[in-house]
Amino acid sequence: MKKAIFLLVVMVAFAWLVWTWGFCRFYVQPGYMAVITAKRGKALPADQILAHDAQKGVRENVLGEGRHFLNPILYEHKIQPVIKVLPGKVGIVTAGVGTNLPEDEFLAEEGQKGIWRRVLGPGTYRMNPVGYQVDLVDATPIPIGYAGVMTSLSGRQAPEGEFAKAGEKGVRQDILQPGLYYINPREISVNVLEIGVNQVSLLGKMGSAVLTKGQIMTDNAAMNVLQQSQLSKQAERRADYLSQQSATASGAGSRGVSAESKMAPQMQVGKPRVAVPKQAQLSDGNVFVLSQFVEFPSRDGFEISLDMTVEFELLPKHIAWLYRSYGDLPAVVDKVIMPQILSVSRLKGSAYGAKDFIVGEGREKFQNDLTDTLARTLADRRINIHSALIRHVNVPMQILDPIQQASLAMEMDLTNKEKQNTAKIQAQLNTEMSLIEQRRETVAQETEKIKAEILAEQEKEVAQIAATTIKQVADVAKQTAGVQAERTMRLGKAEADAYGLVEGEKAMGAQIKIKSFDDPMAYNLWVLATSLNPQIGINILHAGDGTLWTDLKDAQLGDLGGAEVIRKKKEAAPAAK
Repeated sequence: MKKAIFLLVVMVAFAWLVWTWGFCRFYVQPGYMAVITAKRGKALPADQILAHDAQKGVRENVLGEGRHFLNPILYEHKIQPVIKVLPGKVGIVTAGVGTNLPEDEFLAEEGQKGIWRRVLGPGTYRMNPVGYQVDLVDATPIPIGYAGVMTSLSGRQAPEGEFAKAGEKGVRQDILQPGLYYINPREISVNVLEIGVNQVSLLGKMGSAVLTKGQIMTDNAAMNVLQQSQLSKQAERRADYLSQQSATASGAGSRGVSAESKMAPQMQVGKPRVAVPKQAQLSDGNVFVLSQFVEFPSRDGFEISLDMTVEFELLPKHIAWLYRSYGDLPAVVDKVIMPQILSVSRLKGSAYGAKDFIVGEGREKFQNDLTDTLARTLADRRINIHSALIRHVNVPMQILDPIQQASLAMEMDLTNKEKQNTAKIQAQLNTEMSLIEQRRETVAQETEKIKAEILAEQEKEVAQIAATTIKQVADVAKQTAGVQAERTMRLGKAEADAYGLVEGEKAMGAQIKIKSFDDPMAYNLWVLATSLNPQIGINILHAGDGTLWTDLKDAQLGDLGGAEVIRKKKEAAPAAK
């Protein structure tokens, strides 16, 4: 019985293993995902396209890479590649699942149906393609030398004349600096505008051209492609604007366009010489031309046209205000800069005669006056004017030719006079060169003389100093010898005086000692006694009568009385001293 049960368990385990690994197992490779469809469950509502647990249909959640096990009777799976957003791209998600959007909104948050406000940056995403559509578009590059002006496309309309704030529709005050931005183009529209110095060139009756800064390329090829794409979009928008302006001008009559300009032939756009366009044109993104030019009557009634270049600068802090107020750079030039240039040029130029633009200081004065007036006028419009340069003045030949001939004659006369002055100056120069050579020789001789006199004077002073020094040395030696003699005399006298005093005191001491003894013999005995060695002793030997003792007694050496006298005097001598 136990054996049968064991075999049954083994067979069931084997069958389960074969079923699981042979029929339920599937593998999702890297870079792919599995979309699961449930074959059984509750039917989906009419407004639902992705199924949840216990519902029949395509499941909302997908399975990532790896090994998975699903019952093929209950589920189906379909392997599909994941969504990849490459660098330089953004993914715009359109969701078919979630709650409905409010009526006044067209951008959805996550969990709502519609176009998501959030975009997908570079990366890999597992999103069910049945419920989510992802469109890949280019990211927003801002090239170097440009600024990005953002316009919000969703929300309530911002008040008139104000920048859009959070949740409002309109131009925003903050701008995008050069770089790459992952922005939803359905939420924010970005227009790139040149910042820094640009030029407006008015070519007389040949029209006008606006030269913007060229694109600065980088070493990043992908970034360059994105920048070129962004600048191409900018060029298309500007072409549309210029076409509209040209259509309006052709219907109402172009401002300042003469009959000659309308008949002028077209030239290739973007070349240094720009032809008069019958309508506004756009070049490769760096130059666009407008059908406007500077022409005014002079004070004496002659028609004057100018070739002029005006350099202006748009600062980043003002670029959003300019875009909100006027539009793109062509609109700024057409609506603000060009009318001021034309107005100020005609107003200032009519105060000058035709001759003032050809000779004299009138042309420079007009140029400075024009620059200052434009700078003051456009400063209120937040545009900085750096210079207004007059490159060429077109005046009628009936006044230009006589003035040129007269000027040429004057210049020739001045040239001849200058040649004569040059010859005179050359002669004076030669004379001065000869005088300089003579003066140089004179100065050299005087220099040698001065050097000899200085040398002799120096030798004389050296000899005088040496003699004075020798004399001073002799005087010092004499004084030294006198001092030495005086010293020797004083030392000898001091030694003699000291010796006399010492010896005299000794003699007086001896006299006092002798006087203290009444008998000279006693003094001599005291001297003898003090001179003897204290260790000396006296031994008396008794040999009987008639011996040495008897003889000594006769000689009074053994006299006790005499010995006693000597002892008493000896004891009294120190007291007397």
